[in-house]
Amino acid sequence: MLCLCIGGAQEVFAQKPKPENLRKYDRQWIHFGFLLGINSADFNVHPSPNIRDFDSIYVVESDPESGFTLGIVANLRLGHFFDLRAIPSLSFSQRQLEYTLVGTNKIPKMEIKKIESTFLEFPLTIKYKSVRINNGRAFVLGGLRYSLDLASQKDVSKEDEELVKLKRDDFLYEIGFGMDFYLKYFKLSPVIMLSLGLNNMLVREEDNLFSSSIDKLNTKVIQFAVTFE
Repeated sequence: MLCLCIGGAQEVFAQKPKPENLRKYDRQWIHFGFLLGINSADFNVHPSPNIRDFDSIYVVESDPESGFTLGIVANLRLGHFFDLRAIPSLSFSQRQLEYTLVGTNKIPKMEIKKIESTFLEFPLTIKYKSVRINNGRAFVLGGLRYSLDLASQKDVSKEDEELVKLKRDDFLYEIGFGMDFYLKYFKLSPVIMLSLGLNNMLVREEDNLFSSSIDKLNTKVIQFAVTFE
């Protein structure tokens, strides 16, 4: 009886007409908008193969930090279910590397290196959309992103501090998913993206303990964003 009631209720709601917002929206070949997002930036750390040979360091780990992203959306309609999207963005993020060092009397101590970055980002993605149901639809995304770190300290030298230097340029591949909600005057789209770096971002310096103990650093970013289009 319960199953019959639930099934009947679903059928009634499915048949109930709902006003469809922005009916002609998806017929536009091109449209624009903006993006607001928060990100969690991290590294995939690959320690040096001979890290056990270092007398003063045990472990190198990465700890994610939060930041935010602002972007402009340009969307080109490729077909009924596919779009090409470019979202040039400005992203602020911070990452930190945690080193467990050998302290006095062999007691481990923690040393933290914070790395602040300001990125100009140029992602290009393909968006695959589901069938629209009333005022919503789901979608998935995939593509590539180029990032330029405006705050890179690649060429900076400080005698009183050992820096972990990163390269300015990075290429990442991205995957994500989200929902389109067609409101009365605009489309609101929350989306979750995972970006993984292809480049080794480390500028390795053999005379720098904090740099030479690492073999590779690859970018890893999880972002939750909302677009208004």
